[in-house]
Amino acid sequence: MAYNFKDIEAKWQKFWAENKTFKAKQPSENQENKNPFYVLDMFPYPSGAGLHVGHPLGYIGSDIYARYKRHKGYNVLHPQGYDSFGLPAEQYAIQTGQHPAKTTTANIKRYREQLDRIGFSFDWDRQVRTSDPKYYRWTQWIFIQLFESYYDFDDQRAQPIEKLINRFEQNGNSDLNVACDEDTPEFTAEQWQEFTNQRQEEILLQYRLTYLAETEVNWCPALGTVLANDEIVNGLSERGGHAVERKKMNQWSMRISAYAERLLQGLENLDWSESIKESQRNWIGKSVGSQVKFAVKNHNDFIEVFTTRPDTIFGVSFMTLAPEHDLVKKITTPEQKEAVDAYIKETAKRSERDRLADVKSISGVFTGAYAEHPLTHQPIPIWIGDYVLASYGTGAVMAVPCGDQRDYDFAHHFNIPVPNIFKDTDISEAAFGEKDDTLITNSEFLNDLPIKQAIAKAIEVIEDQGIGKAKTNYRLRDAVFSRQRYWGEPFPVYYVNGLPQMIEDQHLPLELPEVDEYLPTEDGEPPLGRAQTWAWDTNESKVVDNNKIDHKTVFSLELNTMPGWAGSSWYMFRYMETEKRNEVFASQDALDYWQNVNLYVGGSEHATGHLLYSRFWTKFLKDRGFLKVDEPFQRMINQGMILGESAFVKRGNDTGKFYSEGLEIAEDYQRIHADVNLVNTSNELDIEGFKKFRPEFKDAEFITEDDGSFKVSREVEKMSKSKYNVINPDDVCDEYGADALRLFEMFLGPIDQAKPWNTAGLSGVVGFLKKLWKLYHQGDKFVVTDDKADKKALKALHQTIKKVNMDIEDFSFNTSVSSFMICVNELNQLKCTSREILEPLCVLVAPFAPHIAEELWERLGHEGSVSSVPYPEHNEKYLKEDTKTYPISFNGKMRFTLDLDLNLSKDEIEEIVMQDERTQKQLDGREPKKVIVVPGKIVNIVG
Repeated sequence: MAYNFKDIEAKWQKFWAENKTFKAKQPSENQENKNPFYVLDMFPYPSGAGLHVGHPLGYIGSDIYARYKRHKGYNVLHPQGYDSFGLPAEQYAIQTGQHPAKTTTANIKRYREQLDRIGFSFDWDRQVRTSDPKYYRWTQWIFIQLFESYYDFDDQRAQPIEKLINRFEQNGNSDLNVACDEDTPEFTAEQWQEFTNQRQEEILLQYRLTYLAETEVNWCPALGTVLANDEIVNGLSERGGHAVERKKMNQWSMRISAYAERLLQGLENLDWSESIKESQRNWIGKSVGSQVKFAVKNHNDFIEVFTTRPDTIFGVSFMTLAPEHDLVKKITTPEQKEAVDAYIKETAKRSERDRLADVKSISGVFTGAYAEHPLTHQPIPIWIGDYVLASYGTGAVMAVPCGDQRDYDFAHHFNIPVPNIFKDTDISEAAFGEKDDTLITNSEFLNDLPIKQAIAKAIEVIEDQGIGKAKTNYRLRDAVFSRQRYWGEPFPVYYVNGLPQMIEDQHLPLELPEVDEYLPTEDGEPPLGRAQTWAWDTNESKVVDNNKIDHKTVFSLELNTMPGWAGSSWYMFRYMETEKRNEVFASQDALDYWQNVNLYVGGSEHATGHLLYSRFWTKFLKDRGFLKVDEPFQRMINQGMILGESAFVKRGNDTGKFYSEGLEIAEDYQRIHADVNLVNTSNELDIEGFKKFRPEFKDAEFITEDDGSFKVSREVEKMSKSKYNVINPDDVCDEYGADALRLFEMFLGPIDQAKPWNTAGLSGVVGFLKKLWKLYHQGDKFVVTDDKADKKALKALHQTIKKVNMDIEDFSFNTSVSSFMICVNELNQLKCTSREILEPLCVLVAPFAPHIAEELWERLGHEGSVSSVPYPEHNEKYLKEDTKTYPISFNGKMRFTLDLDLNLSKDEIEEIVMQDERTQKQLDGREPKKVIVVPGKIVNIVG
């Protein structure tokens, strides 16, 4: 009987959907008391292009693991959903005029069809969409909880804002160790009581975990929105390639910096790759040192700098401020104003990431102002330079050219004098570091001290003299949480006298209004500024027309929306809930049962965005008693990338002719991408198809090989529509089947490594599936017997069981597929038909190739799905060697080998060897002089 994968796969996908085979049981439904296991993929953004074969790689790996855990007796939660807010849908809406909800719904439908086609074991009853008001109602709720909280460093957790207000009423804000803005004023309890409500609200905003503040942001005028650092590539927007500039805007921010130390320490107990952990450590960027004040001459201002090497303070030659520093315009002299203004304008075009990465170029401008050295009282010139970032530290550095390469290069470039304060060190080498043993300065208290002691002594002196203080600093900045977009979560915020007020929980969700266009308004307001019905009536507790705004009972609503990472920072907990989604973001029973994600699978590109933000929100929700865990993901696997194999044709620069790859050509040529779907496995181009694909070449001449074929060259690149190397998984499923796709993606190589796609390689897994099918059939007849299994068959099976169990736990799926191939080949050679072998083999294959396994399981006489059948365990007794291959030698020369039972005695071995016809042939009627038998090793016949 032929292996008809199309009918088999359609049949079982229908069965799974109708029977909800992969529905996870809620705690109350779990009558078997199965242990919970939660497997989650980073959920996709549903783009209009749909999936290509690179996208399912991680999903297939996690699905194998989820299916494996079901076989192992776990109650597995394996959900899926969609990160459905975001800029791409909005940009498409701007171009086409279609509402983003409409295109997003269509894209989700397309994704769902493709995902189902590949046979994933998702519990679709738990699906979430971040753009669904029933979902983002709880994103808004979490925002409100953050607004109503502050962070207490003494307790190391977030607390309700009411507790902070009580402390203000009793003691003011002196001696508080809490997270707040740098410029928060000090006040007594009496002063707090005398403040107006407006002033009290302004002060509280400086403590809240989400707050309004003027912030330096990445502004993209073409897109009309703020962009995160990871949305910018080489100074241009990732979406559309538009120019991005630095700009100050009043934005909502999240006080993630309060959690810096906990985010750092929490990494130690996570089963993540070291590279991801290191990325987060670097992003958090902990450093210990001093914050020192330098007075600005002729001004009543100070420049504060943070340094990890306060012992180098006597080597300060100049100061550099970030171009965006608040003091720059204030202290710049009239003579330098034009140059400084021009430099600031030019710097605004570069993102912080680009400035940080650019270690070669040197630029800066002298402000004309001087600071006073806090110890020597010497004048120090103040410059601005784009290598200093406003968002890191204080936005200012004390430059020590003889101790820092970048400071040295800057000083050398601008001819700034550089003193040498280090012993036996050439300034031009800037060779300062832990390797230096001793410091030489013009200070008695630091002379000749080893570096660590010098640092400690410098911190002590700086604090004693009141010019600074010891401080632990973090690179991690508070996260900007506003976007000037339409397609995002609305803030549940209205404004009274310019101050934000939260909409009460029971009136959520605040849903997106209708707008006539998805662009900013003519006045530069975000797209929500176009809404006619976007005001909050506090009496009616509902959204009303804007013309009703009276600033008494009806007020303006926030016009910005939340960023894409808002909904993705807590979605893992929403999947836990099914029954009470309208009442809570997740019920306590569900949260207690599932806890957090046991296995998370996704791309490493989210190391410092999504993963950091979701960890922050999880810790906050635990602080406030909504969760019992403070980490969302216990174990994480980062899948590699499947690369596309691009096709290129050669086109002559002078003649415009196209030349087959194998031909020598005299003229210079360019290589042009061809759609890989127009190239066969022999690298031959469909010329007519190419002309239709690129109509500008419809009349071009194609110079072919002698046999009439036109060959292309191949090159491995990132799989991308722009490179025309995208392979649609639907096409693979149509031609080869979903099980073949699943096996092939795993067979390509280790899941965490990049590997190229080559459709021709599918023939190997297709051949395996046909052999597997043939193993259970003889012609058109299904043949599985109750015959006792052959020893070799048992060994082959149990070796495979042992290997596959270990491989799945290690995520080494490529070697599992190899093991299946070897095993099935051996069993076919043995003509094995024993149920004792073929039944466990069917279960063993099921996580990898579930459709064929389901069909074989049914033909083996079972009802229901194979997915919950216990997974096979190997038996060591079948793996023990009970025979030995003996080399049979004559006068020391081996002539043949013989497999003998390891339990035979010397006499029994000798008897069997002497009776063998090959021995008799070698002796040719002669009697041997001696027969030497070494049990378990050799037999030597001396003639």
